[in-house]
Amino acid sequence: MIILQANELAHAFGADDLFEDVSVTLHAKERVGLVGPNGVGKTTLLLILAGLLEPNDGSVTRQADLTLGYLRQEAVLTFAGQDNTVHEEMLSVFADLRGHESRLRELEAQMEAGEMGEEVLAEYGRIQTLYEHGGGYDYQHDIKRVLQGLGFAQDEWETPLAHLSGGQKTRVLLGRLLLEKPDLLILDEPTNHLDTSAIEWLEKTLRTWEGTLIIVSHDRYFLDRVVNQVWAMGPLALKVYKGNYSTYVQQRELEWQHEETLFANEMARLEGELEFVRKNIAGGKTDIAKGKLKRLTRDIVLIEEVGLLGMQGKNWLQIGERVRTFTVNEAAQRLRELPTSTSRMPKLKIKLKPEQKGSRFVLRTKKLRIGYPDNALFDCDDLNLERLDCVALIGSNGSGKSTFLRTVLGEIPPLRGKIRLGDGLILGYFAQGHEQLDVNRRVLDEVLAHKPMSPEEARNYLGQYLFRGDDVFKQVGDLSGGERGRLALALLALDEANFLLLDEPTNHLDIPSQEALQAVLEQFDGTIVLVSHDRYLVDRLATQIWELRDDGDHGRLHAFDGTYQEFLATKEGGEAIIKTISSKVALPTKEKELPPVNLDWIEDVVDPLQFTTEDRRSRERRIRELAEQIEETEGWLEQLTFQLARAQGARKEELEHERTVAQTELDTLSAELDALMA
Repeated sequence: MIILQANELAHAFGADDLFEDVSVTLHAKERVGLVGPNGVGKTTLLLILAGLLEPNDGSVTRQADLTLGYLRQEAVLTFAGQDNTVHEEMLSVFADLRGHESRLRELEAQMEAGEMGEEVLAEYGRIQTLYEHGGGYDYQHDIKRVLQGLGFAQDEWETPLAHLSGGQKTRVLLGRLLLEKPDLLILDEPTNHLDTSAIEWLEKTLRTWEGTLIIVSHDRYFLDRVVNQVWAMGPLALKVYKGNYSTYVQQRELEWQHEETLFANEMARLEGELEFVRKNIAGGKTDIAKGKLKRLTRDIVLIEEVGLLGMQGKNWLQIGERVRTFTVNEAAQRLRELPTSTSRMPKLKIKLKPEQKGSRFVLRTKKLRIGYPDNALFDCDDLNLERLDCVALIGSNGSGKSTFLRTVLGEIPPLRGKIRLGDGLILGYFAQGHEQLDVNRRVLDEVLAHKPMSPEEARNYLGQYLFRGDDVFKQVGDLSGGERGRLALALLALDEANFLLLDEPTNHLDIPSQEALQAVLEQFDGTIVLVSHDRYLVDRLATQIWELRDDGDHGRLHAFDGTYQEFLATKEGGEAIIKTISSKVALPTKEKELPPVNLDWIEDVVDPLQFTTEDRRSRERRIRELAEQIEETEGWLEQLTFQLARAQGARKEELEHERTVAQTELDTLSAELDALMA
C-alpha cells in the first residue's frame, strides 16, 4: 500500500539548484536508507516529505490520516519554553491513557462507596477496554525500556529539559517518537548522539518496527542492519535500490562498471569515426567522410547535452536540434573534452604508504594501568600487537580510549606497568578533535608547514583530498567538521607512518569519503589501533577487539583475538570460540609483581676476582634481558601454536615458517643464557 508519493520535486536556495526531478514512492512497512554526499540535499528532501518545507516545484501526496514523526539532526529548540522533566515528557505521550487511568480510579472509588449502578459498571468496562487495548498496562514499562535503551540512567529521569545538552534533547525527542509509534518515522542522523550500546539497542528496535522508516545516516553498519531499501541521492538523480546498504554498494558498483565500459566502447567508436574522417575528408571518399563528420558532430552534441546514458535508445530527432557541423579539429577537441559518463562521485585519493616496514613486534604491555594521578581509568589485559594487525578499541564515551592512545604516544605516562614498542616504528596520530590543526593558518599553509614542498605541489596534493580552487586559501578555523577531517587525513598521509593511532577518523566524513578511507586502510601495509563508533569500518578491518568495560572500582581493557563478528557472537552468549590474548601469550597476568631474578648463584660458580664490578653489572643486566626475551619468545611460540591449530592453506605454511623462526630465536637466546651461566 502506497503511503507517500513525491513527483518531480525540485528545490533551490537562491540561484543554486539543490536538486530537481526527484520522484519517489513509499509503501507501508518499507525501511528506507537515504544516502548521498554532504550538501546534496538529503535533509531538505526529508523536510519536504515531512511537510515541513514547500518544494520550489513538484508535489507530495500522503495517505489520509497518515501519522508522521520527524527527528531533526539537532533538537536544541524542540523543547523551548517547556519545564517538563525527561520522564514527564515521556509520560505526555500517553496523556489519553493517563486520563483513562485517572477516570478508572474515580470509578473504583465510587464503587467502593457502594455506587454499583449499571451506568457506572458500563462506563468502567468501556474505559477499561480502551485502557487495556491502548497499552495501559505496558506504557510505564515501555518508557523505562526506551529511556534505558537510549542511555538515560534512572537518576537522570527527573532532569528538567531546559538543563539538557543539545545531544541529550535529541535523544529525548527520539525516545518520544519511538513511544508515539507514528505510521511514518523519519530520522535524520539518529545515531549522532548515541554510544555503541544505545545504537545497538536502537537497531534492534527499528528492525522490528511495525511502521515505515526513512533514515539518513552516515553509520553504514546501522543502515546495513535496519533498512531494506536504499535511496541513493546524487547531484543528477535519485536512484532506488532494493536490499540493505551492502547490497546497494554491490549493485552500484556493477552499474558504475557498466557505465564505464559503455563510455569506453562509445569513445572508441567515435575516435574510429574521427580517424576515418581525417584520412578521407580530402581523398576519394570525401562524401562519405563528410556524412560521418555530420553524424559525429550530432553524437558529440547529444552526449554533451544529455549524457551517454540519456541518449541510449533515442535518435537525434527525439532529442536534438540542428547544429553546425564541426570541423575535424573542432570534433577532435570536443571529443577530448567529453566528461566521463560514470555516476561515480569524486572521492578522496588517500595514500597511506609507510616509509619503512618496522619490526614484526609492534607493541606489548605488562600490568598496564591507564589514567591520571588522581583518576585511574582502567587496567589492561597484557596486550600483544604485531605488524599488520588492526585493533579496534571500543567502549563507552568517556571510558578512556583517547587517553590510551595518548599513553601509547608517550604524551601521558602509565600509572603502572610497562609499554614496549618495537624497533623502526613511525607513529601517525589522527586526533578526534583535530587538535593537531592550527586554526589560524590557511589550508595551504598547514600542508606547507607539515612537509617542505612548493605551493603548486601542495595545491595538487590537496586536490586529492577535494580541496580545489580557492578552498586551499580557507582559514582552518572556518572549515566544516568534514573538511577538517579531510585535512587531518592529508597531513597524516604525509607522515608515512607504519603504526597508525586513529581516533574516530570517519567522524564528519560523508559516506563516499568513509568508503575511500576504508579502502585505503584495508590495503595499509602496517599496524593500526582504531578507535571508532563506525562499526562497518571495524567489521571490515579489525583482527583484534580491545573492549573497555566497567569492572568495579575502575574499568578494564579486555583483549579479544578475532573479528568483530566473532566478538559479537561470543558477547551475545555463544561459547568463547576464540581465547583472549592474555590467555595464550605467556606473559605475567597476576596482580602481584614478579620477584626479581635471583642472581646470587653467579658468585657461587664464578670466581668474583675474574670480573670487575662493571663486568658483573653488565653480566647481570644481560641475564635479566635474556630471561625476559626468552619469556616473550615462549609466549610467541604458544600464540603461533594456537593460530596453527586454526589455520589452513598458505596461512598455515606461513605460520609454520614463523614458528621455525621463533624456535630458532628461542634456541639462540637459551644458548647465550647457558653460556653466561657456565
